[in-house]
Formats: sequence, C-alpha cells, structure tokens
Amino acid sequence: MRLILFQRDNCHLCDLALDVLAQAHCPEFDSVFIDDDDILESRYGVRVPVLHETASGRELGWPFDAAKVRDFLTSPAATPL
Repeated sequence: MRLILFQRDNCHLCDLALDVLAQAHCPEFDSVFIDDDDILESRYGVRVPVLHETASGRELGWPFDAAKVRDFLTSPAATPL
C-alpha cells in the first residue's frame, strides 16, 4: 500500500494529522506539499491534510482520528471513502 499525505507548509492541521497518523501506527507514507503546484493546489486547496492511497485513489480528508485512519487502512480498496 503506497500512501501520500498531501499537506501545506506551516499548516497547523497538517501537524495534527501527522500526530494522528503516528497514533494510528500508519505505515510509511510520502509527504507532498501542495503550495507550489497549481494542479495540486486546485485539487486539494482548503482540503489539506488529505491521506491518499495510490492504488485505489481512495482519500481520507481531514478531520480524521486514529480510528478513522485504521479503518481507512484496513477497508477494502474497492470501497472508496
């Protein structure tokens, strides 16, 4: 499972999301900062932080807690969230 956390520089909610992902024992993920990318900015803008699973395209948008992250990680890839 390849995960990406879309986030911004100097984003308090993104910092909170990182703490939640650690609490949920989230597997390794890549961080992608959307600030200097017009396409990502238009897609994620005010939605960050967003956890994205690349194979299925599923996304978990903020707000989320450790339980929601665990559910996201264990739910079938065919079921979009």
